[in-house]
Amino acid sequence: MKQTLHQLLAQRKPILYDGATGTFLQELGLPIGVAPEAWVLNDPARVYTAAEAYVNAGAQIILTCTFGGTAVRLLEAGLDARAFELNRHAAELAREAAGERALVAGSMGPLGRMQIAMGALTYADAVDQFADQATALAEGGVDLLQIESMSDRQEMKAAIEGARRVTDLPIFATMSFDTAGRTLLGVTPTIAARELVELKVNAIGANCGRSPEDMVALLREMRRAAPVMPLIAKPNAGIPEIRAGKAVYSITPEQFAAHARDWIRATAKIVGGCCGTTPAHIAAMRAVISQSGN
Repeated sequence: MKQTLHQLLAQRKPILYDGATGTFLQELGLPIGVAPEAWVLNDPARVYTAAEAYVNAGAQIILTCTFGGTAVRLLEAGLDARAFELNRHAAELAREAAGERALVAGSMGPLGRMQIAMGALTYADAVDQFADQATALAEGGVDLLQIESMSDRQEMKAAIEGARRVTDLPIFATMSFDTAGRTLLGVTPTIAARELVELKVNAIGANCGRSPEDMVALLREMRRAAPVMPLIAKPNAGIPEIRAGKAVYSITPEQFAAHARDWIRATAKIVGGCCGTTPAHIAAMRAVISQSGN
């Protein structure tokens, strides 16, 4: 029988998240420049295959293929009119792949191009965008929502408000600290942690960013600001190098798993990977978690 999120959070052992979606789909044949979300409708079998691979690797939570799934972000791919259908179907695919072995988190990423900060989209419109996405993900059967890779405090707040408008699903919230320990818009881990605690989400942390080496300092700063909140660590497999037009990440599964041990020591409760990580990275992390206590 599948464990609930409450049960997972209550256990002493860390929770194993999945790895990258976009870069892993590229390994499975997604052309560079094509939105991963397009495959939800055009090649759902490979989206399912990617999700199932993470479950088989031991992930206890997997993400939907909906990072750029708001209608405004899907405009460039010509899929904005099908945003609701796409998000719901992505949730259904992940739900089928997870079965009784894993929980499904509905991925909700930035709107793109810093639209609130640049004045291209009002805060109220941003809330509506995220509310529509959350509605579709909930209808598709996700167990929780993962708001990720945010740089803008207002956009994070809009995503949480939009989700809460339409569902009472648990919310995980992570920001990307990729500029000298701050987000692109200057948000520090301390500020992020304090504000997310006030917004009463279920777990907070960092994803994406520059490298797994940076994660320990970020976690420690967030822990000082949020002493009891479950922390998430989901970094990239290093900084990519472009080889023959393709992004290549150099950190091996074994090296990544060694870093995960440090995150757990820095009190991360939920660990996984972002860009450049694969099921092999998650499988390597599974051994680290099995050694971390019951």
